[in-house]
Amino acid sequence: MTDFEKYIQRYLDLVPSENWIEELKNSGNQTLDIYETFSEEQANFAYAEGKWSLKTLLQHLIDTEKVFAYRGLRFSRNDQSLVSGFDEETWADNSYADSRTLKSLIKEFKLTRKLSIKFFKTLPAEALQLIGIANGNEIKVETIGKLTVGHNLHHLNVIKERYLPNL
Repeated sequence: MTDFEKYIQRYLDLVPSENWIEELKNSGNQTLDIYETFSEEQANFAYAEGKWSLKTLLQHLIDTEKVFAYRGLRFSRNDQSLVSGFDEETWADNSYADSRTLKSLIKEFKLTRKLSIKFFKTLPAEALQLIGIANGNEIKVETIGKLTVGHNLHHLNVIKERYLPNL
């Protein structure tokens, strides 16, 4: 198993069922259930110095989901151009999430998730099996969809373990 395969496997292992499109809905609802309980002040909370606020974490979920959907779109269209990676820390540092309202971030998350579900749901089975190269690694369109779920669930676990006990 390559380092990349090991890296993504930790996310894929979190996906609770084979019906990953349904899990896209479920993980989105779980995220909203948590975030909609936070006050604006709580959403600005970071559990340690140098860690992201809850707002920045939500923006990270939004940004990453958009990147994953873009990769899925390109590969589902059999685009064999190389797709570069992105530096999540640089993106987070320049996201302006903490200057936004929690309400606006929640709205953007809802819209992003709705579009992801619609996109993946409309792809034919053969498109889900197409492979592209992202950040130097081959990946199937279907795996990108599953990775979207696993990445979301990973960060929900981080929220539950590191943020909620300290709010």
